[in-house]
Amino acid sequence: MSDDLNAMSLDDLRAERARLQADDDRVSYARRAVQSRLDLVRAEQERRADGTDSDDDADVTGGLRRVLSRQLTGGAARPPRDDDGAIGESADIRRLDEVCAAGGFSQLAELDDDAVAALEADLSSLESEVSTDRRERFARIDALSAELVRRYRDGSVSVDGLSADDVRG
Repeated sequence: MSDDLNAMSLDDLRAERARLQADDDRVSYARRAVQSRLDLVRAEQERRADGTDSDDDADVTGGLRRVLSRQLTGGAARPPRDDDGAIGESADIRRLDEVCAAGGFSQLAELDDDAVAALEADLSSLESEVSTDRRERFARIDALSAELVRRYRDGSVSVDGLSADDVRG
């Protein structure tokens, strides 16, 4: 990987890192969305294992609020950005919608135990794929950042050309 980074121009390094960082917002949102659906399926499995009545609306509503607020916001609020509308339109979100539709997520309480287990397995697999993608993206961002730092340290790029994004990494 370092050979291809050495061959990249400074502008290309910066552009690639910026692209990956922007993509990470979409991947991160998708990962949280998958995890929230997975948490809800697992909560349904726990409810069944505990023998809790599915008509307990207060518990279901409270659980839904907790899961969605924790997963979809990442546990911390951030200021909204202009491109936030596009975050929910990613390929990962479309795949999540397909998995949920095929598995009957909208009718979770009516599914039999085997169908709930299959949905949990499908969502777990998707979460694993999205998480792997995110880890690989971070590794690439780290490699690009390290190459930028290397160039500044060895003097092949002037500090006068340092951008604010280079400092933030």
